[in-house]
Amino acid sequence: MTVLKSLSLKVGDRVIDLSTPKVMGILNATPDSFSDGGNLRGNHELGAFHVSVNKALQQAIGMVREGAVILDVGGESTRPEAQVVSEQEELDRVIPVIEKIHTELDVVISVDTSTPVIMREAIAAGADFVNDVRALTRPGAFDAVCGKDVAVCLMHMRGEPKNMQIDVTYESVVDEVLAYLQERIQLCEQKGISRERLVVDPGFGFGKTVEHNYHLLRQLARFKVFGLPILAGISRKSMIGSVIGRPVGERVAGGVAATIHALNNGASIIRTHDVAATVDAIKVHCAIVRS
Repeated sequence: MTVLKSLSLKVGDRVIDLSTPKVMGILNATPDSFSDGGNLRGNHELGAFHVSVNKALQQAIGMVREGAVILDVGGESTRPEAQVVSEQEELDRVIPVIEKIHTELDVVISVDTSTPVIMREAIAAGADFVNDVRALTRPGAFDAVCGKDVAVCLMHMRGEPKNMQIDVTYESVVDEVLAYLQERIQLCEQKGISRERLVVDPGFGFGKTVEHNYHLLRQLARFKVFGLPILAGISRKSMIGSVIGRPVGERVAGGVAATIHALNNGASIIRTHDVAATVDAIKVHCAIVRS
């Protein structure tokens, strides 16, 4: 029998056992996310976007029932060409949702943000995981998470969402992403964030061509060099659509195929819109590894 390598992550006062990979369900409280933007709009709102907390809770309940261990709540789209929203708007979108989920469900709540104010308020509302596509590079981000016992996911992105797909040249995409994450990990440790609370994400789709994305996926095992959990966020992205030629809502099978490759190469957390299908894929993967 093959035994999966023991790996864990400290999140708040919990320790998540990652010897079996876990699913992070995506909960976008936005009007413009590439896949599910606007899904949580309040029924009575015809103009400006406002989040229905009840819709968010029902979606959260469904994902937890399907097997999600972490729920990632975001209030600002980071799709290519996405525009920045104000701090107050982002707060209005995510804080009531986090508070409600924290009250009603026993689940790890992640906040998908790069903004220190949002990090602090989300942690106070019940989030114990910060998923930052900018890897704590904004001024004040380290101060927002240090000493809070939260887990942090450090992701690689070149540029900003509004321009990240304009100039996507690399000498060696894998080497450059590895070097960037190594630098961010070292800074976290210098600031007092322990490695047992860190996760790395190569940033599929963030300042990369389709070819770069698949090159990163093929060599994902190289990211195990850090000895940290690897998060793979592939779900429904254009790297899948460009290969299978299907619209966003019809990319589940393609996403699961990519997920299996990520799992085979060391991914411990899969961030996805399609929780049930991903949980099934993980169960089959684990059965094969343990056979």
